[in-house]
Amino acid sequence: MESDLPPESELKAAVYDSNRSSPAQLVEIMDVPRPRLMAGHLLLRVLACGVCRTDLHIIEGDLPALSPKIIPGHQIVGEVVEGATLRLPLGTRVGVSWMGGVDGDCWYCQNHMENLCDHPVFTGYSVNGGYAEFVLVREDFAYPLPDELDNAQVAPLLCAGIIGFRSLRVAGVIPGEKVGLFGFGSSAALAIRILQFWKCQVYVVTRGRAHRDFATSLGATWVGDEDTVPPALLDRAITFAPSGKVVISALSCLRKGGVVAVNAIHLDQMPAFDYDKLLWGERQIRSVANMTRDDARDFLKLAGQLQFRPEVTIFSLEDAHKALIAVKNEDESGSIVIVP
Repeated sequence: MESDLPPESELKAAVYDSNRSSPAQLVEIMDVPRPRLMAGHLLLRVLACGVCRTDLHIIEGDLPALSPKIIPGHQIVGEVVEGATLRLPLGTRVGVSWMGGVDGDCWYCQNHMENLCDHPVFTGYSVNGGYAEFVLVREDFAYPLPDELDNAQVAPLLCAGIIGFRSLRVAGVIPGEKVGLFGFGSSAALAIRILQFWKCQVYVVTRGRAHRDFATSLGATWVGDEDTVPPALLDRAITFAPSGKVVISALSCLRKGGVVAVNAIHLDQMPAFDYDKLLWGERQIRSVANMTRDDARDFLKLAGQLQFRPEVTIFSLEDAHKALIAVKNEDESGSIVIVP
């Protein structure tokens, strides 16, 4: 049994056109050809797609354009309608994340570091993503989803959740430690749940009263604005803001031997800093690059176990531009999700 869509049907999508899109209209709603099924791929009916700050980095030119036109979106919840396999039968609800494929042959893939693959596929960046009614994805990068969460709630887990989880791994967080979260958007709001499960003390530094109130409501140990310093030295810190200044602030709060993990695909210029005071003593700054399939599977299993219920605000596909602006302006606490 296959999809009942006619082969040449047109589908509605929100498209970023680097030659036409403007700050006044970041994406344009238009009809696009239905994706053609390819070997090793699935056609998904999109049920929800989370909106990520990386989508803005693509649209605003912080990341170089890989294609003149692209359908953004890499936190996709979809239903298999074509290309079904024994692992993923028709009708299976799956998730798709930023890493949409790897070559499998390069040194990094061969050494269990596929997140650093030399020839990666990025969903919503190098291939079309989920701001659409249907999307074509690689079967081996689609993940069955826990039944405990509805479509809109599971969507933000697929990038913000997974990359936040990887950030904790890169930082080397040990249960019971003091951990700082610098910036408190969607990813940090999901990471705090894991840290609390691990019995960590969580210190949040973030601008904006709404974000501070949100962190307080989620049970952070301590919350302060960007000009305040946590009342204890931190074992680990994760920065979520695309700001080099924030990285230095986090570094200044570490104990000797502590680690700052930078959860940002794009970062503005790193300010000069005093090596003797801030980095000496075997403190470390580590970048977080993409994620692996093991990260995705491990996190989604944990999310199902903990029954994550992230706070979400839903926009229609027709309002994709407004959804992106809401992320840009940090208008909403929690996560922004597009539901076609």
